[in-house]
Amino acid sequence: MSEVLYYKSFDQDFAETRNQDFHLPKNYKWLHGNPFYRFFAMCFYPVVVLFSLCYLKLCAHITIKNRYLLRHAREGYFLYINHTQWFGDVVNPFTLTFPKHPYIICSPANLGIPIIGKALPMAGALPIPDNVHDMRKLNAAIDKRIKQKKCVIVYPESHMWPYYTGVRPFNAAAFHYPAKLHAPVYVATTTYKKSIYPWRKKPHITIYIDGPFYDDEDAPRKQNVNDLMRYVNLTMKRRVKHSTYEYITYKKKSS
Repeated sequence: MSEVLYYKSFDQDFAETRNQDFHLPKNYKWLHGNPFYRFFAMCFYPVVVLFSLCYLKLCAHITIKNRYLLRHAREGYFLYINHTQWFGDVVNPFTLTFPKHPYIICSPANLGIPIIGKALPMAGALPIPDNVHDMRKLNAAIDKRIKQKKCVIVYPESHMWPYYTGVRPFNAAAFHYPAKLHAPVYVATTTYKKSIYPWRKKPHITIYIDGPFYDDEDAPRKQNVNDLMRYVNLTMKRRVKHSTYEYITYKKKSS
């Protein structure tokens, strides 16, 4: 029998940590000009890629479908992923997007995770600030990474629900970035099936890659935001039909 988790609304987060209320320091930098920091970040990247590949193949046993779509991407792009893995959603993008360096838009709470949190910015984490002034810095960092032909990872559901087999409502703000920069959009949908190995309780994971999707540069930005959100939503809903096993069942609490 699968585990049952109860939720009040789709805004509930099941990945809360001890430092869930972690706030970014006032002098936090999304872009670093220090040559020493950049050098160590450059050296750190292949280490993270190797760790990601080992985790994906040896620990999580994840199958990736259509990864060639991302390998053929010649420009900077946005990759939207359903948020259903606490650890996997942090490390899997480094294998999915290789050889492009992924930069992951995330909650500041991730930086408060012991040990791992401090290394995330060097790996490419882009935490969301809680004030308008710093949002400009985040936006500038995203603009630069796309112009550098890198990949920016977005989790449009915002909150992590482990092993969830559906698609939760999206935050429209997550689609302003590609609508502004006219960058291509790809989708990675994580799905679950019962493992063929009787001793393995956790499901087998398959990630499907789709895209690219483009906006209409002649259309109003608001229309492009809605169109891209619809493309990603319909794609994920089509792919999650491949999920045939509920490792965790979600039920809404009665009011």
